[in-house]
This record gives sequence, structure tokens and C-alpha cells, in this order.
Amino acid sequence: MKIGLWSDCHNFPSLPLMKLSAYHKSLGDSVEHYVPLECYDLVYASKVFSFTKDIDDEYAVRADELRNGGTGYCITVENGREIFDEKKNIPLPKEIEHIYPDYGLYPQYDYAVGFLTRGCPRGCGFCVVGRKEGLCSEQVAELSEFRRGQRLIKLLDPNILACKNHERLLKELADSGAKIDFTQGLDIRLTNPDNIKLLNAVRVHSLHFAWDNAKEDLTGYFKGFAEHTSVNNERNRTVYVLVNYNSTIDEDLHRIYTLRDLGFNPYVMVYQKETAPREIKRLQRWCNCRWVFRNCADFKDYKG
Repeated sequence: MKIGLWSDCHNFPSLPLMKLSAYHKSLGDSVEHYVPLECYDLVYASKVFSFTKDIDDEYAVRADELRNGGTGYCITVENGREIFDEKKNIPLPKEIEHIYPDYGLYPQYDYAVGFLTRGCPRGCGFCVVGRKEGLCSEQVAELSEFRRGQRLIKLLDPNILACKNHERLLKELADSGAKIDFTQGLDIRLTNPDNIKLLNAVRVHSLHFAWDNAKEDLTGYFKGFAEHTSVNNERNRTVYVLVNYNSTIDEDLHRIYTLRDLGFNPYVMVYQKETAPREIKRLQRWCNCRWVFRNCADFKDYKG
């Protein structure tokens, strides 16, 4: 069979497509990134984001069969609210989910990428993880399933610290000798002296936390982490700050200024950015442009 693979993810490798590629190549099929006007027996389309164009919107797909999957197909927006369609939440078959990814599909990236755990107990209204993966963080893979000697590992786990096995997993990451990029928001509320000590043993490439709820004061948690961590460069300690979701500009600025004062790197994430007010988009540009943020300390002085 001739297989075509398409994704709306352009600056990061698509893990589902790499697994599908490995599986079909193991069957002797021909696999390539989707090429418009080419004919295929089967095309897989994977979407991460609900607001990006679908493959059918961009191309007249010439294939005997088209299969869609991913979070971007599970979510629709109605009256400003995101609706999750459980029927479209179709996981990969077990034999594909646990196959070693075909990293050759993206030769421009030289790191390993994958999930050790899935699920999150928080059930935040703006987040699809709880509905998609469950309200319990559970181990779903061993490190060897997606890493074979790569010097950098990008973990996609939504809440690894909520997993009962997280201390063992952190020890395995430390023992791997690889640099670890915790790409998703580690739950600062679950940090304690013991797991901070384990994180200190990891060769951290980047830590990402999140302060999503403006009504919840997490200052003490971030202050405690800053006092115990060995990751002292703010560039390696990023905190996602959700805006345009149950918060005012003043509340957004309070979180941004507090994190900066504690030595963290705040990074604004805009909920439903397509319809967000102009002031929210200005806030994001000011905060996320490091040069501007360092040289313009107060948002009211920003003219962008």
C-alpha cells in the first residue's frame, strides 16, 4: 500500500504519524508525507488544534481512504465554548501505540519524544486532557518504548507528578543521562522537597509549569520551588500563564509580575486566541518577546 501522512503540526514532530509510519513500514508499505495531487491507498490526517484548517480545506485528497484523528478533530467551538466529542476520540490501536516511533520521518529533529504517563486529575474546564485521557495520571509506557540513546528527551506528559509512580520515573529519567524537556506544565502544587530533589538529579533542559487559574494564589508554591531547585536560570523555568479565561488584565499582570520577581519566565497562553480582544494579544506580544519584556518592565509603557 501507498500511505500518505498529514498533520497541522509544523514545528514539532507528530508522534502519532511517526508511530503509524513505523507500523506500516513493518508491513512493507510505502510511507511518505502527504503530497498534494499524489494518489494514495490510505491517508492519515492528524490534527492537534481545532482552529487550524483540515486537510480537506487545503487539498482535494486523492486517496481510497482518509482517516482522521487527534485532539483537533475531537473539539468544536460553539458560542465561544469548546465542545469535546467523545465519539471522535479514537486512540491508536495498542500494537501501534506501543511501537517505536519512526524518527526518520522527521530527520530535522534529533531528540526522542513521547509519553510516560497520560491523564490528569485536575479536570480544568479549558483543558481537554481529563476528558480525553482520564482524570487519573497513570503510567502508559516505559522510556525504552520511544528513546534509544537520544541525548534530548521531550516529554509530553500532562501531569507526571500526579502519577503514583512519578518518583521512580524521575529516577529513570535521571539515570538515562539525557537532557529532559518537560514540555507540558508540571503541577507546581504537587512539588515537595522530595520530588524537587529528584528533579535536581535530572539533567533538565527545560522545566514548564502553569499558573492557569488567576483566582488561585500559587505564589507560595513557586517561592518554595525556587528555594529548593538547582535549576536557577529563568530561561529553563518557564511558567505558562493562561489569559482570556476567567481573568482580568490586572489579574494577568499580577501573575506575570509575581513570576518574574521570583525568577521564573512567564509565557502567556491565550485561550481562544482567534477571538481574543486586542489588549490580550498585546499582552501576549509584550510578555513573550523576551527582549521587549526585559527592556519594558511595565506593561503600561508598552507601545506595541
